[in-house]
Parts: sequence; C-alpha cells; structure tokens
Amino acid sequence: MKKHKLSLILGVVTLLVGTFVIVVCTAARKPESTIPQRPPLEPVKVDTTFAFINYDTNHLFIGSDSSLMRAFFKKWKAVTTECKGNLTIMHIGGSHVQAGTFPHQVRRNLLSYYPDMVASRGMIFPYSAAKKCNNPYDYKTIRSHALALTRNVYKEPEQKLGLCGIAVTARDSMATIDIVLNEPLFDFDTRQIILFGESPEGVVPQIECGGNTLVPSRIDSIQRRYLFNLASAADSFRIVMPCDSGQSFTLTGVYLRNKKPGITYHSIGVNGAAVPDYLRCPYFVQDLKLVKPDLVIFGIGINDAAGPNFSPETFHDNYIALCDSIRKVNPNCAFIFVTNNDSFKKHRRAYNVNMNGPKVRDVCYRLAEETHGAVWDQFTIMGGLKSMDKWRLAKLAQSDRVHFTRKGYEMVGNLLTNAILESYLHFTDSSTPVSQDTVSQSHQGVMLSLPSPSNPNTKQQSNRHANDERHIYISY
Repeated sequence: MKKHKLSLILGVVTLLVGTFVIVVCTAARKPESTIPQRPPLEPVKVDTTFAFINYDTNHLFIGSDSSLMRAFFKKWKAVTTECKGNLTIMHIGGSHVQAGTFPHQVRRNLLSYYPDMVASRGMIFPYSAAKKCNNPYDYKTIRSHALALTRNVYKEPEQKLGLCGIAVTARDSMATIDIVLNEPLFDFDTRQIILFGESPEGVVPQIECGGNTLVPSRIDSIQRRYLFNLASAADSFRIVMPCDSGQSFTLTGVYLRNKKPGITYHSIGVNGAAVPDYLRCPYFVQDLKLVKPDLVIFGIGINDAAGPNFSPETFHDNYIALCDSIRKVNPNCAFIFVTNNDSFKKHRRAYNVNMNGPKVRDVCYRLAEETHGAVWDQFTIMGGLKSMDKWRLAKLAQSDRVHFTRKGYEMVGNLLTNAILESYLHFTDSSTPVSQDTVSQSHQGVMLSLPSPSNPNTKQQSNRHANDERHIYISY
C-alpha cells in the first residue's frame, strides 16, 4: 500500500515537473512573427490598350552599384514581415506632385498591399489656405481668410522656407485653417500634430480638435516646431494663429503622425518648382531630419527644362547638391529619378515640342549611376518626343500639353508602382548580389544601353561624359 502511494506521489510530481518544464520552455522560446493575411503582391491593373505607350519599358533602371536600392528593399521586407519599424518614402517635385493625384495613387497602391501597415499620413501643407493655390484631393483645406503666400519659386521669398518649399502667413486674429483628411480607404490615425513655423512677435499657434483647444505640449523655437499631443485619434482639426494687431505667424508645414509601425509616404510639391528652388530653402535639411526618408522619389525637372537656356550641366550639378543635402540626414537614402514627361511649349498661339526632354533623361541616368540610385524613364514609357499630344487626344493629358488629367496621373502612378514592385519582388526572390554580370548570365533582367548624349557640343565634352551617359543599366 505504501509502495502504491509512493508510486502515485512520484507520478504526480513527475507530471508537475514535466508540465513546469514545458511551460518554462514555451515561455522562453521567442514567438514567431505571424504575418497577417494580405493581398498578393501583384502588379496594379493598367489599361494596356494605348498603342503609343511603351509598356515593355516600364522598369526601374539601376546602375552598376545597387547597394542602396537593395538596402531599401531589405528594409521594406523587414518592416512588412516583422510588423515593426517604419519605411519612409518621400516624393518631391513641382506641380505634378502638388496636385496630389500622382503621388497619392502610388501611396494608395503600396498601402493596399499592406492594409495592416498604414502608418502616419506624414508631411502635408494646406495649399488652398492661399488664393489660387490647389490642394491634393485626399485632404481638404478650409480657410477663414485668404493668407499671404510665399513659394520657393519666388526670386526673393519673403519668408524663410523649409522642406515643403511653401508658406502661408496670418496677420489677423481671426485667421484659421481647417484640415480634414479625406481618404476613405485608410485610417491614418493621427495622434500627434507638429506645426512648422515661426513668428517674429512670439505668436504661439493652437489646435482645436474634438471640442478642445490645445496649446503645444512642446515648443522648439530653434527647430521652429510646435508639438501637439491629441487625447484621441483625429481626422480633422483646426489651426488657430491668434495674431493681434501688428503680429504675424508663418506656417511652413504640418506633420501628421502616430506611433504605428508601417509605411509612410510623404509628398512634397510646389507649383513651378525647379531643383535650385529647393536649394534656397534654409530650413530644408532641418525639417528633413524629422522625416528621415529611406527612399526619395525625385520628380523635379519639368520646370528646369522649360526655359530656352536649359543647361544639362547646371541641372546635374543642382541635383547633386540636393542629393547631398538629403544624405546629410540619411547617408543611406536611396534615390529614384523620374525623368520628365514629354511636354510642349506654347509660343504665341502654337505649341512646339520641348526638345529638352531627352537631355533631362540623359542627366537622370547619370545621376542614378553617380548616386547609386535608379531611374524610372517616364519619358520613354509614355512614348518619347511628341507623345504628350497623343496622351492629350486620349484624354490622359490636359490641353496645356504639360500636365496630365486625373486619369492620366492615375495611369502614371500605377505604372510607377508596378516598376517599383517588380524590382522589390526581384530582390526578395534573389539571394545573390545583383550586378551586370549576374543579370547577364541568369537572364533575370534585360540589358539596356542608354542612347548617346543628346547634345555633345564639343568632342571634349562628349569624351568627358562618355562614361557617365552611356552606361549599361539593369532592368529587373
């Protein structure tokens, strides 16, 4: 009997010890990250019935050193598979970007692949708080009074500008700006608002949200930032700039953010902006430190090439200076250079094709090689010289033969999305470093040569740039 009780006790003890060991081991084991159910990473559907569009050239072209692009794709994969951290993309340009449809189409497409990874809306600007200034359609701006406008395209801007390249100035105690997010597909869940700006008289802005009037939780006068923490998520709020007589407050940017992991796609655009216009913004780098992009998509160049005295060398040097300023903030930032769309210039009553399009394209390929970046050759994809007229007749471009219609911008956004996604999928499927040799041997890409320089003025100039403008590029 005693032996039976002893055996029973030992059995119970053994069971308890075993259970304890299993529990301890299970707790000690690192939990495997579970990826939520998501839509497949497939190309966005594009209307392929337009014979004038070169769909087969819709790729990213990456130079001989793909390390920075690969680093961006690596972070993309890590953020979306581990469901932590943030992937930050910034799209910067002129009117094509300020209008909002093009960048927002890319933003929508990327977030639709990762609906669980929608991070903050990021940097915005209340463009239509000023007269005759258009606003992106994914958020609405309502002003009580028209405010004074300053843009980086002015020869002598009245206000010191930052990353957004634009500012509005209030001089009235009743001046307010309402911002309402207008994107039904994604909840950007704004929990914190940062206003960028300054006042010579020390005016401090306020936020009205959810029936409450908020003062800044923190003021950084050196960085020109006013930080507001919200009690709950908001998709609309009012900016109040309480200026008494003789006072003013200049707003240069609005940053909407939260602490969620995921993808943030900033779009920065100013109508008429050229590359040197962003170089003349004294707070550009300072503001960029808050964004710290992993990838910058450059869409600047259509205004640089609009004038009769366009210089490819000056254009190149200005772009290098802009790239250098961005890499002061993030040395490993990857770049995608979007070539100009084909365009026309109006002379009296006639429209003449802008012959600078191919020159800008050549410079973009040089820049991609020199900065270890990539090119999205929009000029070639849309059909090359005089193709803008075909886009216009197809109702994809406006009558000015420079800008697209909403349908056209959506088409361009979908094409760019597919080119980026194709490169990302190639990276995730490839375990070997990408180089010209490996691509040539494995036939995983297409070897493409850039045409000869568009305007070799002298033999010396042609030889000088031969290695820059005649690279072999890799298309994933």
